[in-house]
Amino acid sequence: MTDIRLEGLTRRYGSVTALDGLTLDIGGGTVTALLGPSGCGKTTALKLVAGLLDPSGGQVLFDGHDVTDVPAERRGAVMVFQDHRLFPYLSAGDNVAFGLKMRGVPRRQRRREAEAVLERVGLDGLADRHPAELSGGQQQRVALARALILQPEVLLLDEPLANLDAHLREGMRELILDVQRERDLTTVVVTHDQEEAVVLSEDIALLFDGRLHQHGAPRTFFEHPATERTARFFGAANLVAGRRHGDRVHTPLGSLRVPDGTPGGPDVWLTVRPERLVVGDTPAADGQHVQGRVVSSAFLGTRTRATVEVAGVRLTVDVADDALADVGPGSLLTLGLPAEALWTVPREATAGPTPRAADELGPVAASADGTVTSPPDRRTQP
Repeated sequence: MTDIRLEGLTRRYGSVTALDGLTLDIGGGTVTALLGPSGCGKTTALKLVAGLLDPSGGQVLFDGHDVTDVPAERRGAVMVFQDHRLFPYLSAGDNVAFGLKMRGVPRRQRRREAEAVLERVGLDGLADRHPAELSGGQQQRVALARALILQPEVLLLDEPLANLDAHLREGMRELILDVQRERDLTTVVVTHDQEEAVVLSEDIALLFDGRLHQHGAPRTFFEHPATERTARFFGAANLVAGRRHGDRVHTPLGSLRVPDGTPGGPDVWLTVRPERLVVGDTPAADGQHVQGRVVSSAFLGTRTRATVEVAGVRLTVDVADDALADVGPGSLLTLGLPAEALWTVPREATAGPTPRAADELGPVAASADGTVTSPPDRRTQP
């Protein structure tokens, strides 16, 4: 196991800053995902850890030792690239054994070790095939085997599932995790796919514009986003403009109670994930209910999704069963907003479109038991 620390890591290309002062701790024997949109600096960070790029500033430390100036071949870190980079004129076995050849390992020994690691990644009997004779998924496994045969302390994966068909991704995910656990490898995965990051990693580092926006367990990104941009990136479809007053947020939906410790204020976005909204007037919603009119609904295979307009705000609700099967456009629907499902983030002027502002509302009433009285909206009337 190797602990990694990136300290103020910066990389510039002329006047362009690809990575801007990244400080991040990656625990030994864990899987951490570097997540973010294209161009956010995540692959640059991975190459800096691998030693394939020199930083413009900052340090890379392995187990507390500065390896910033240590050559890539001496770091004990191996990188698997998105495009595989297999030698087309070499067989799968020779591709896998290439690193051992560079180390001077005898031919018979490297052939034996290559066949063993190919068997481990599910390619037993394919050592003599060339890359052109392998599928995309098989080529990706060869690339992984080529890295594993070197017995690395750190495994770096750049978009490992990006070029695979959907039905191949699950098997590759399981293989990566199995190998990682067997060898207790410190693993860093670069991806732009939230689902992939959540499934593969124990920690996620979310980057935007070369900077770290949030770092933590996958669940926190869904339930407790740190910024509006994080919330939008992770599909928190329901963001409602509001103004914070103590443990309540004044919004177009009404005055809603939020849990203690929610950040932001006074101007905030109230966030609630579609699957956390409660359909119907039930005790689970703590008396916080609104009623709106269904704009659209669709069956998505494992769930039903509806868009409901309440006081000029459109809320997306996901239900895991057929509770919305008979609900069509124009139907009235009651939605519960449990306090524990609500979260707030500071309102950022440039991060996204602004729904109808809370300041445009008239008085909003809340009874002693916390029941919300939503303001009237002519667009929701029959």
